[in-house]
Amino acid sequence: MWYIPLTLMAVALTLLGTGTSQGVPVIACQCGVCLSTDIRDKRLRTSAIFEVSGPKYLGLSPRLVVDTGPDFRQQMLSNQVQQLDAVLFTHEHKDHVAGLDDVRAYNFHQQCDMEVFASPRVQEALQREFHYAFSGSAYPGIPRINLNDIPTQSFVAAGVEVTPLAVRHHKLPVWGFRIEDVAYITDANLIEPATWSLLEDLDVLVLNALRRETHISHFNLDEALDVIDRVKPNRAFLTHISHLMGSHAEVEGLLPPGVELGVDGMKIMSP
Repeated sequence: MWYIPLTLMAVALTLLGTGTSQGVPVIACQCGVCLSTDIRDKRLRTSAIFEVSGPKYLGLSPRLVVDTGPDFRQQMLSNQVQQLDAVLFTHEHKDHVAGLDDVRAYNFHQQCDMEVFASPRVQEALQREFHYAFSGSAYPGIPRINLNDIPTQSFVAAGVEVTPLAVRHHKLPVWGFRIEDVAYITDANLIEPATWSLLEDLDVLVLNALRRETHISHFNLDEALDVIDRVKPNRAFLTHISHLMGSHAEVEGLLPPGVELGVDGMKIMSP
């Protein structure tokens, strides 16, 4: 397995979706945000893709997607993702796993199994949800998936060193991920004590902020800003945004310097 030394890496993180489990607009909702004509208020279910560039002579640009929600197919098409090397799962909720079947397109074009990294609990959920992919059948067209455990320490996926970040989604353990100086955390309302030190010296932090009111399992806007203030990344971007947060145009005026609302399709570069 090839490996790119971190000191030679550059990272791009594309926000494929920045919405909640219902997306924005929400079906049948007539609120101002859901009726907005501002493209920044159109949010698919949350997902992101890391693209890592090594020395030019190696010609390597591995791509690792975080979660494959119900909009995965649309996100891959609209962002013209021609290559996908691994899937990292944060947790097993439907808005994060429902599109896994569509990795079969990459099985065909890349002629290899898709490397999927998940906790044992999430792997069990995937094996129930997509039982036909793990039945041992050679039926043509089913997704070919190779399941890998996410350890508590750093691991290598598609040749890239990934640091798992333990957080909580109410009582549910969830993984965030750090690659070099870029960290991505969604569906959290608590940072585990051991994770804080893993968030030091960040260039970019992407963090969920559901709405302005408190929520049982997600950071609200004030809580997310408190985390960002403690971590002090160079730049921060908010994701997993509900229509209850308010419009993009309205909320961006409430944010401190260095913090932005994420937008679907936004590509964040970190040297």
